[in-house]
Amino acid sequence: MNLPNKLTMLRIIMAFVIIAVLLFPFDAMGVDIYKLFINEKIVVDIRYIIAGVLFILASLTDFLDGYIARKYNLITDFGKMIDAIADKVLVNSVLIILCAQGFIHPLITVVIIVRDSIVNSIKMVAGSKGHVVAAIKSGKAKTACLMVGIVLTLFYNLPFELWNLKVSDFLLIVACVLSIISGVQYYNLNKKFFLEDVKK
Repeated sequence: MNLPNKLTMLRIIMAFVIIAVLLFPFDAMGVDIYKLFINEKIVVDIRYIIAGVLFILASLTDFLDGYIARKYNLITDFGKMIDAIADKVLVNSVLIILCAQGFIHPLITVVIIVRDSIVNSIKMVAGSKGHVVAAIKSGKAKTACLMVGIVLTLFYNLPFELWNLKVSDFLLIVACVLSIISGVQYYNLNKKFFLEDVKK
């Protein structure tokens, strides 16, 4: 359990803390949640701000564990596996919760999760044949838009909401489109591994 793997495990723990913060029935337990009133129009539930800060910190561990692992040659098979799991637990859980609570459109959540499942399957098939699937630019751009879009959504799209600029929605839509584009690119780049089995 080297440092990168510890950071990855920390990300999983933080993901479950975020889930608890967003889903715990505080009202049913008689706990009053502090709310901020901005411009007399925007009511901010402090739970989402806390979740947003935790999401940013968890995302930073994703960057740090990969950077440390590469710099000090601490890459392990366990690290690769648990890192992928941590990413999905963090991002997909928050996407599903925000969708269920009406913050984002269900189509965005469905497209992104289905795309990730397909791309992960492609990577597994390619990996079983000794080929490593490298990240592509459209995939990186999708991840960047998705992460920023989620953070802004948790922060009620502030400060852009003050000027009625739906930046969070725009970034999530872009992430959705890039999910489809990058998914098709991943398939085209690796379809030879599937065609080998079909020819057999």
